[in-house]
Amino acid sequence: MEYHQAYTFIMPKLEKELAAHYTYHDSNHTLSVISSVEHLAMAEGLVSEHDINILKTAALFHDSGFLKSKNNHEETSCLFARKYLPYFDYDSDEIDQICIMIMATQMPQKPKDKLSKILCDADLYYLGTSQYYEKAIKLYNEYLHEGTILNKRDWEEKQINFLSEHNFFTLSAQNECNKKKEQILSQLKSQNSQTKKNNIFSKTLSTDLLIIVFGVFLAALALKGFLVPNKFFDGGITGLSLLVHELTHLNLEALLFVFNLPFIFISYYSVSKPFALKTLFASALLGFFLFSLPIFGFTSDKLLVSIFGGVLLGIGVGIVMRAGSALDGIEVLALYTLKRTSFTISEIIFGINACIFSVAAFKFGIETSLYSMLTYFCATRTIDYVIEGIQAYLGVTIVSGRSEEVKQLLVESLGRGITIYKGERGYLPGKFDQHSDCDIIFTVITRLELRKLNNLVHQLDPKAFIFVNSIKEAAGGILKRVGGH
Repeated sequence: MEYHQAYTFIMPKLEKELAAHYTYHDSNHTLSVISSVEHLAMAEGLVSEHDINILKTAALFHDSGFLKSKNNHEETSCLFARKYLPYFDYDSDEIDQICIMIMATQMPQKPKDKLSKILCDADLYYLGTSQYYEKAIKLYNEYLHEGTILNKRDWEEKQINFLSEHNFFTLSAQNECNKKKEQILSQLKSQNSQTKKNNIFSKTLSTDLLIIVFGVFLAALALKGFLVPNKFFDGGITGLSLLVHELTHLNLEALLFVFNLPFIFISYYSVSKPFALKTLFASALLGFFLFSLPIFGFTSDKLLVSIFGGVLLGIGVGIVMRAGSALDGIEVLALYTLKRTSFTISEIIFGINACIFSVAAFKFGIETSLYSMLTYFCATRTIDYVIEGIQAYLGVTIVSGRSEEVKQLLVESLGRGITIYKGERGYLPGKFDQHSDCDIIFTVITRLELRKLNNLVHQLDPKAFIFVNSIKEAAGGILKRVGGH
C-alpha cells in the first residue's frame, strides 16, 4: 500500500482539473480532511499505521468524484478508488474498506465502524471550529452558482437545519467541536431571525406605502372631482387650509403641508415613529396630487356631490388609516384623543370638522356649510366601514342541548376560541318546572363568518338558540386582526 504515490497521483488532478466553481469542494478541502483525519485518529488512540493510511487514503479520494460530477460523487469517488488504487499496491479488501468509508460520508452520514466515524467527523470538522465562517462562505458561493440555494436567507435556513440535525460520531470530535458548533448555530438563528424581521418589515412597509398612495389618490380625486369644483369644504387640516387659502390666496398645497407638520411632530412621540413618517408621506402626497390633478366636476348636483364626494373621500381616508397612517393632522389628533375618551375615531373627526364648518358658514354661507357637513357625515360612515366593516367583530352566544359537539365544531371547524358559562336551560311556557344545567358558549367571530357559523350549528342542532351582538373593540385571543398603527 503506497499512500504517498497515490497522493502524488490524485492531488495534482484535484488541483488542476476540478471546475473553478467548486470553491468549497476543492483540493484545499481534501487537504483539510486529511489533516483532520490524522488529528482525530491520534485523539481516538489509533496507533496502527495501516489503519491510519487507510483513513488518509479514504480522505484523499472521498471527493475525487467531483472531477466528473457533483451528482452521486461518492459512488464516482469509489469508482476512481477501484480504478487507480490497485496501481499503488492496495488490495481488494483495503479498497473495499476505503469505499465503505467514502460511502459513509454521503448525507445523511451513516458510519458503521470506527474508521468511518473518524472520516465523517473529519469531513465536517470545521462545523465546530473558528474556520466555520471562512469555509461556509466558500460553500455558499458554490451552492449559489449551482442553484442549490436561491439567496442568503435560503442558505441561512439550510445551514440552521443542517447544523441542528448534525452530530459528531467520535468522542474526540464531540468534546472538541460541540460547544463551538452550538455557539455558531445560536448565532445563525439570531441572524436568521433578524433577516426575517427585516424582510417582513420591508414587505409590510412597501405594501403600506402602495396602499397609502392609492388611498391618497382617491381622496384627492374626491376633492378635485366633487368638492372643490362645487365650492364645498372638506374637513380637518385640508378644510382649514382651504379657509386660509380663500382668505389670503396663499398656495393651498403649501398650506396643507405646513399646517400638518405640528400634528405629525406630535404623532412622532404620542403614536409612533413609523406612523409619523407614513403620515408625513401621506400629507405630502396629498399636496402633490392636489397640485397635479386639474379641477374637474363629475356632477354639479349638490346632494350627489355631498353623498358621493363624501363616500369617495371616506374610502380614501379609511384606506390610508388601515395602512397605519393618517391623511392629515386631524386624524392624528383624533387618534391621540381616542386614548383619553370613549368616542370613536370617526366621531372625534366629525366633531372637529363640525367646528371648522361652523366657521366656514360665516364666510361662505349656511347652505354650503351644511352640505359640507353632510359630505363628511357620509365620509365618516364610510371610514368606519373601511376600517372596521368587513372584519367587524361579532359576539355570538349559543345555547344548545348538544353543547359538547358545538364546542368541538367551533374550535375545530372555525378555529375560534370559546368561553363557557355555566347556566340552566328550559323554563318554557307551560313547562316552567322543566329545566336542566347547560353550557352557554360564547365566541367572537368576524362578520363574514356569521353565516357559516349559523349553518354549521343548525345542521348539528336545529333547536340551538343563537344571538349575536356587535363588538366595538376586541384584543387578544384567536382573532383575525385588522391593520393597526
